[in-house]
Amino acid sequence: MVELLQEVSKRVFVPLCIGGGIRDYVDANGTKYSALDVAGLYFRSGADKVSIGSDAVYATETYLNKNNKKPDGTSSIEQISRVYGAQAVVVSVDPKRVVVAAPEDANGHAVVQRKDGSYVWYQCTVKGGREARDIDVVQLVQACEALGAGEILLNCMDADGSKAGFELDLIR
Repeated sequence: MVELLQEVSKRVFVPLCIGGGIRDYVDANGTKYSALDVAGLYFRSGADKVSIGSDAVYATETYLNKNNKKPDGTSSIEQISRVYGAQAVVVSVDPKRVVVAAPEDANGHAVVQRKDGSYVWYQCTVKGGREARDIDVVQLVQACEALGAGEILLNCMDADGSKAGFELDLIR
């Protein structure tokens, strides 16, 4: 991936954002790498921004479970934005619609009434949409803003590839 990024950055003159694998990990040799290490490699290879997905959801869970809801400097978002600036951290949000009979059935999540009259909340996912978490989009983007993210890339798993246009209910 790094080699591809280096070659693309030599030929493309728009801001490049790369995502995938920007989290702490241990390689096959037992060497530990932080999300900041991974992001640094991408930046040195030509990226202007990094996109954080699942790790942003995990950071939000940690943030929301703290009594004071204050950043503590430990999340990948905080570490990368502290070193490279908030403009370099993009949070990619991949929610799924959860239909509820009434707003009070959403257990405190931000609910939207759709044009057809139905009620939905947008549940954040991790692992490429394979695992849903008990966090809504509003909680996620507010927490990520507080942690230092500079941009949000908002998707909707239900609308992706449907050729039905944007999921406008998600941004209302």
